[in-house]
Formats: sequence, structure tokens, C-alpha cells
Amino acid sequence: MDFVAIDVETANADMASICSIGAAVFEDGVLTDEWYSLIDPKDYFSGMNISIHGIDEQQVSGAPTFEEAARTINDLLSGKVVVTHTHFDRVAMHQAASRWTIQPPNCTWLDSALVARRTWAECARRGYGLSDVCKRIGYTFEHHNALEDAKACGQVVLAAMGESGLDLAAMLNRVRQPIDPSGASARRDGNSDGRLAGEVVVFTGALDIPRREAADLAASVGCAVGTTVTKKTTLLIVGDTDVSRLAGHNKSSKHRKAEDMAMQGHPIRIIRETDFRELVQQA
Repeated sequence: MDFVAIDVETANADMASICSIGAAVFEDGVLTDEWYSLIDPKDYFSGMNISIHGIDEQQVSGAPTFEEAARTINDLLSGKVVVTHTHFDRVAMHQAASRWTIQPPNCTWLDSALVARRTWAECARRGYGLSDVCKRIGYTFEHHNALEDAKACGQVVLAAMGESGLDLAAMLNRVRQPIDPSGASARRDGNSDGRLAGEVVVFTGALDIPRREAADLAASVGCAVGTTVTKKTTLLIVGDTDVSRLAGHNKSSKHRKAEDMAMQGHPIRIIRETDFRELVQQA
């Protein structure tokens, strides 16, 4: 029952722009150690991201870069089972390692959202966000603080093991299986067993691949695909050039609407096309 749970926050829609990392070490089902660091992403901070986690350029001034923190991160994670809630944080780690031309941690990843979806029937198709699951298990925490989120991920896994009777090895095997092993499930948009099932995706900006192909990729990992940003939208995929040019100025109307919704507390995430394709590849 030994594992490390981690969480990251980013400065902008580029998932490589990690600006904080939290890690919680669990041994024999007990939190035994924790680590937190601000990270200087050497990148701009978007107003939307600042509104979510409260970290800005001034706060990370003098903090280590991801490259400088890599030795500590690898010491914590290498050879371990590493838990993240959804695999956004996992991909962010890989993208940051790629940006800095260093090796990502060599570990076994476990997605606590997949764990929740296979443990509680009410979480199978929706309601498996970290705050929703923690409400279900009675765990309170400060959301969007990387260390608090990491500890919450760990508590989700512990609660799921207690509920299901599965140990960590069995849980690692369970998340590779369909949510309903019998195969009896309702027909839904996208692959209902996909890692991103329940996400509602909208694309904006100049993509490197045709929109139809992008929509097919999204559906293959479980996403429903929309054409406009609405209250149901949970993920906006933005063309890479639209994210990087003028540090985020000249945004599309979809992009601006998504940022406004996020600042009002709507659970919507904005990422680059490159990061979206990496998410699909690792799904």
C-alpha cells in the first residue's frame, strides 16, 4: 500500500508551464512525508490560471526551474507507484521534462479518477472530479493547492481500496479493465471506458490536424465533442500558435468565453493541441 501522490499547477494553457508541484508519500496506508515547491516555468502567467491557483510571476521569482527541481522529483518518484487525479498531471510532467530535455521519472502511474470510476457506481460516468470524489469520501482540502490536491489524490486511493477490498496491485490491474467488466453499458458519445470519458471538448484556433480527425481522437478516449463553449464544456483545445502568440492575446471568442467561465469557477480546462494529442497518446 506504498505510493506517492502528486499534483501540479501550470502558469498557462501550455501543460509544460508547471509553476508548482506537490507530492505526498503514503506508506502502509498512512501519509508519512510531503514535499511542495513553487517552480519558475520561465513562461508567462495567464490571468485565468492565476485566478485558479493564485500563483503569479512574483511568487515564483527565485524558485527553482523544473530542471533544477528534477533531481528531487526523481528521488521522490522513481521506482514508485505514482498517483495523479486524471492523467493531466502525468502528461504535464512529461511535457515539462521534454521542454527541459531531461528524462521524466521512471515510475508506475495510477490515475485516481479511474480508480474512483471503478469503485463507486455514482462516479462511473460523471462526478469523478477530485472535489466531487472527496466530498463522497468525506475528505476536506484546499483545492488547487498542489500539495493539498496531492494528499487528496492519495486519500481517494485509500478510500477506494477500503471500499473495494483491493490492494494496490489489484487496483493497478482493475483500472486497465472496463468500468463494467461484463460489458453491459449504455450507448454513449465517445468511448465510455476512455480515460477522458465525461469530458465535453471544444476545439478552437488553427489546429495542425483536421477538425474531424481531432474530433475522432477526442471520441476515442471518451470525450463528447461540441462546437461552441457552453456550461457543459469541460475542455477547450486551442491551436498551439494561438496559445503562444503574443503571450495569449488576440484570443478567439471561444477562448475568451472559456477563460471568463473558469474565472467564475466553472470547471473548464484550456490546453494546447500538442498537449491534447499527448493525452490521447498516453490514454
